[in-house]
Formats: sequence, C-alpha cells, structure tokens
Amino acid sequence: MPPTALIVNDEPTTSAQLASILEDFGYRILTADTGTGALKAVHEHEIDVILLDLTLPDATGFEICHKLKCDRETNLIPVILVALKDDPRQVLSGLRVGSNGYISKPYTREEVKEAVDSAVAWRHERIESGEHGEITFMMRSEMGFLQETNDLLADLLAHTPLTERQIKELKQVITEMGCNAIEWGHRKNADLPLRITYRIGSDRIILIIKDQGPGFDPKNLPHAASEEDPIQHLDVRNELGIREGGFGIMLTKGMVDEFRYNDIGNEVTLVKRFPKKD
Repeated sequence: MPPTALIVNDEPTTSAQLASILEDFGYRILTADTGTGALKAVHEHEIDVILLDLTLPDATGFEICHKLKCDRETNLIPVILVALKDDPRQVLSGLRVGSNGYISKPYTREEVKEAVDSAVAWRHERIESGEHGEITFMMRSEMGFLQETNDLLADLLAHTPLTERQIKELKQVITEMGCNAIEWGHRKNADLPLRITYRIGSDRIILIIKDQGPGFDPKNLPHAASEEDPIQHLDVRNELGIREGGFGIMLTKGMVDEFRYNDIGNEVTLVKRFPKKD
C-alpha cells in the first residue's frame, strides 16, 4: 500500500494543488478541512505525513500540531505547517510545538518534496533507533519561554510511566540546565535560540538541551559545586562577583540516570529510566 498523506486545509484550491503534487510522489491522499477532522482522521487511518494549514475554521495549525505531538499515539507522525507567507516568527512558533517542517506560498514542487522527504526521514530514524517519539522545541533565551516549554514537556511526561515525583524532578532539571544555557551559554542574549529535544523510548526519557554558545570544559568548573566539596565553589563565586548558587549541575546529576556533555560543552544529554515493573 502506498504511504498516506493527510492534507488539512479549508481552501479547496490549495488542497487540490498539494494533493496533485503528493500523488505524483506516490502518496495516497486523505483530506480534512478542520482541526477536529484532522484529529479524527489520524485515529482512524495510518498516516505517514500531515500537511497542516495554519488557519483553520476551528483552530490554529499550532494548536493541532501541539495536540498531535503531546499524544503518544500520534507523536511520531511528521507534521509540516503550511502558511500563506514566509514568516520567521511562525517558523519559530511551529518549532516550539514540535512541527517537522514549514512551507509557505508560493511553494514549488521541489520545496514540498524536500519538506516531506525530510519529515518522513525523521520518522524512520526515530523508529529505527527504537524511540517512540521525539519533539524538538526551539525558543528565545528568556525565562518565560523556558517555563512555557517546561510546562509543555510536563504534559508529555505525564503520559509516561514516570512517577509524579520524578516528573517534578525533571521539571527542576530542565529549569536548572535551561537557565545555565541562557545565563552562561548565551550570556543572556535573548535572540540566540535555545533547543530542547524530548525523546521517549521503551524504557527511558532522553532530554537534550543545546545552546549556541562557544561551550566550556565541564571538567574545569571551579565556580560550580562538586560532590567532593559542595561548598568550596562559594568562595570562588564570591571572588568573581557571581551571584550565590552553582549547585545546578550537581543537583541535576542526582536526579537523572545519565548525564553527559558533548565535546565542546554546549549540549547536555539527560537520561531518566522508567521505574521497573514489579
């Protein structure tokens, strides 16, 4: 059976145009003209990719994308947002709700194919790696956006085997490491995008927080607390004129099962395994 594309758009001309392009690429086409119809379709059919208009009669494309990505049954369906014009703010908003691509009018056949191929490849990669879902959030380096993303992640975590206490701990972990990325990685430059990736596997949650800064040496942090001497760093921070604190990394390590930075120190990977069943 050919792969199935769901086109969600209330403009018949646009739907027909996208359908014609995707049929030429070997896709079977389903359509919906409302957000409610889209949600119904994904639960009644095997959908391989969704092209979702941003303006629908009963919802925005962002709202529908968010619902699809927060549902473990539909999390891995790639979603490409379709807009009337190219708007960087819409691209960022789409990334914040987990979209896998963005195209705007006037789009070409090649642009549609590139977006669809990339989104479908993402899904295949997740399936082959044994993961059940992934969402990447991109946001401005501001505490308000970090808190909003943390709330979205908490919604996702609530649908996992993690306990309520573990979810609260992971929210604290995201706050601590996100603040570090904003304060140290981006030096509070709000225009630098912060990326948080959520992955769910059969036995674990993986969170990846990446900033755009130059990185640092995780083995040389005299201003951060260490397990050997948790308060020694306070004198260093005082001498450097840094606010009190520096416990974030040590606390985080104690609340996750795996903690590792990349080679240059601008990306941290956090792994939390699900409780073992009795």
